[in-house]
Amino acid sequence: MAKNVMALLGLLALAATVVRMASGAGGHDYALALKKSFLYFEAQRSGVLPPNQRVTWRENSGLFDGKANGVDLVGGYYDAGDNVKFGLPMAFTVTMMSWGILEYGKQMAEAGELRNAMDAVKWGTDYFIKAHPEPDVLYGEVGDGDTDHSCWQRPEDMSTSRQAFRIDPQNPGSDLAGETAAAMAAASLVFRNTYPGYANLLLEHAKQLFTFADKYRGKYDASITVARNYYGSFSGYGDELLWAAAWLYEATEEGCYLEYLARNGDALGGTGWSINQFGWDVKYPGVQVMAAKFLLQGRAGAHAATLQRYRQNAEFFVCSCIGKGAFNNVPRTPSGMMYHQRWNNLQFVTSASFLLTVYADYATKLPGGGGGVRCPAGAARPYEILAFVRSQVNYILGDNPRGTSYMVGYGGSFPRQVHHRGASIVSFTKNPSFVSCQEGYSSWYPRQAGNPNVLDGAIVGGPDEYDDFADERNNYEQTEAATYNSAPLLGVLARLAGACAAGMEEYQLPPPVVNHTAAALASSIPHRRRSPASSLSPVEIEQNVTRTWVRRGATYRRYTVTVTNRSSRKKTVRELHLGVSELRGRLWGLDKARYGYVPPKWLPELRAGESLRFVYVQTGTPANVWVTGYKLV
Repeated sequence: MAKNVMALLGLLALAATVVRMASGAGGHDYALALKKSFLYFEAQRSGVLPPNQRVTWRENSGLFDGKANGVDLVGGYYDAGDNVKFGLPMAFTVTMMSWGILEYGKQMAEAGELRNAMDAVKWGTDYFIKAHPEPDVLYGEVGDGDTDHSCWQRPEDMSTSRQAFRIDPQNPGSDLAGETAAAMAAASLVFRNTYPGYANLLLEHAKQLFTFADKYRGKYDASITVARNYYGSFSGYGDELLWAAAWLYEATEEGCYLEYLARNGDALGGTGWSINQFGWDVKYPGVQVMAAKFLLQGRAGAHAATLQRYRQNAEFFVCSCIGKGAFNNVPRTPSGMMYHQRWNNLQFVTSASFLLTVYADYATKLPGGGGGVRCPAGAARPYEILAFVRSQVNYILGDNPRGTSYMVGYGGSFPRQVHHRGASIVSFTKNPSFVSCQEGYSSWYPRQAGNPNVLDGAIVGGPDEYDDFADERNNYEQTEAATYNSAPLLGVLARLAGACAAGMEEYQLPPPVVNHTAAALASSIPHRRRSPASSLSPVEIEQNVTRTWVRRGATYRRYTVTVTNRSSRKKTVRELHLGVSELRGRLWGLDKARYGYVPPKWLPELRAGESLRFVYVQTGTPANVWVTGYKLV
């Protein structure tokens, strides 16, 4: 009898678990969140809105875009809370939407959202076709941020400049053309079975754009200078060229693109960059995950050794995000959200969550995956990675100290004063009276009330490093949403919704992760620390204590760090980036950059055998110094 009772209790517990999973273990409706996310993209549409437009507070806008330049540029997406169409983030948005469909289209279909997903992609690719009127011409921006930001107007009322800016052989932009090629190649796979003619057209544009990007090399923000203060190309164009090649190989299976990926891994940084940030500017982790996929699927051919180096960097990204790296883990807020920066931090949370999800699935299902990732602080099993992803998504949806959902329109508490021109002014459909630039700023921008239009599905910038958030319209760092915040999350939400519907047990919480610091790793203060060159990196880092003194009872040490190019192939290191953590004093000899520290401008490269030195002074344990990225030419 006791055994029967215990068995019944066990069955009831199992049933309760399945019920919890079906609604999201934290009580979240991931399918609803997915549905709202697609509504956000409808709110960001520019051009002539379609008859099935569901966001009815929006109307047609930007109907003369491109006219002054003699080209039709009507359509596309506004990037965030303004009325400019920026090509680089728009293309990244479409690439990530397409990737999400390719990985989790089945789950999107089960949630009834696959058609909306494909429509969202096509809204972007239809625009890219217009923006690419010639093989070596691509329009990369309509409007400019400076004049747009002097106005607070609905897109339906725009009175600011709609000048269009382009790249061409005399004004190159390999990063912009490369990302657009990646977007169109990825989208061609989305439409391959349902719309083959359109898919072939996209693939033709993708191939032309890749050839253009590779032949005429340069950073797009040197040609479209008005973009520099808004979407500057900090990582350069090497990552986008590799990214485009990876997606063209995925779309065509043509060996020339795999050959490009392998042959240029050193020169363009794919095998040299190991970074824990992925987004509209830096694509290296995405390229590395794609390359790992090819390797795990047995599609590497003669390039397995090079793709293995890509894979090692992909796994660096995974380990760093989940807190199992050596010392360069992604910081977290007190409540566990990944944290990179105050301004729009959630863009990095959603993009990392997508890469972690697909990599965990690759490691689980694909031949050669081995079932997990070997990290410096212990193995990361797929279920642990997926559980961490779910914790990040749940945080966004409301499992945080404020109980606030950072997806607008989801849950009972969400941002009401989103920094968004169209949402913050009365709908054009309700009151079509013209709202001027200054009227918008004087009458609508400073209003203390919530926005008159709910920007359903938008992911705002999110909280700061202490989990704090101020829902104020002028707090654009935290309350502005962007398309590239939401695009990576589409696939993740579909994956979570599908897992919940199936009652899968893969999202159990992992054991707590310890973020290792220099103090935890060092039992004493070493006077010499050396990170030798390896098969992965030819860069050797050696730290030495070169002076010690006592002041006011504290012992100070001057550390001299020597960075040497030990390339056995006599290759030159260029665009070297170094990471430095646990730095508590001053540093001399390096310049701060977007992705870590770089050598002074007078030292653009290290030839084989050459070194650079920098120094820092601090008390206690030494700082951690590592290589973030480089190109080997």
